[in-house]
Amino acid sequence: MTTSVSETRPAFALPSLSVNTLGLMFISGFFATIAFDFWGQILSPALGFANLSPHGLARSLLGSLGLPANDFAGYFVHFYVVGLIGYPIGWMFIFAPLWQRIVGGTHWFLPSAIYGFGLWLFAIGGITSVAGLPFFLNFTGIAWVALVGHVLYGIVLVAVLKLIEPRQASGG
Repeated sequence: MTTSVSETRPAFALPSLSVNTLGLMFISGFFATIAFDFWGQILSPALGFANLSPHGLARSLLGSLGLPANDFAGYFVHFYVVGLIGYPIGWMFIFAPLWQRIVGGTHWFLPSAIYGFGLWLFAIGGITSVAGLPFFLNFTGIAWVALVGHVLYGIVLVAVLKLIEPRQASGG
């Protein structure tokens, strides 16, 4: 009796720790962070809504932890640590594998939007509290703009991953 390769592999495996995975994280995180910042710092204020200051939240967190909390540190944490590394790791190594195991195969859009909502809960519900800011920023306009921004981040992150992964697998 022969066993096919697909019968011996798990339905969903974690990504390998490789240069390719790092590249996927950085590229998808870059475009997702740009979309987040474009929405929160350009489009939202132009439409009359709140202006996001994610580097300000990062500065508040750093300050509450007794770390340097200047503008450079805030931007560095927001863009590099969170946008290019932290949130992509959360999707690739935690959320997507759990979603696949619990829910199974679905179109990528729904889990990516739910992931973005979870990022909002984490950042605006959790990190703000640790940073000494009001819980969910007192549900002011900035909290709702941040909700849209985080959901947008999740969708763009996964859309870029889905766009790049087939090309990477085919070598093109």
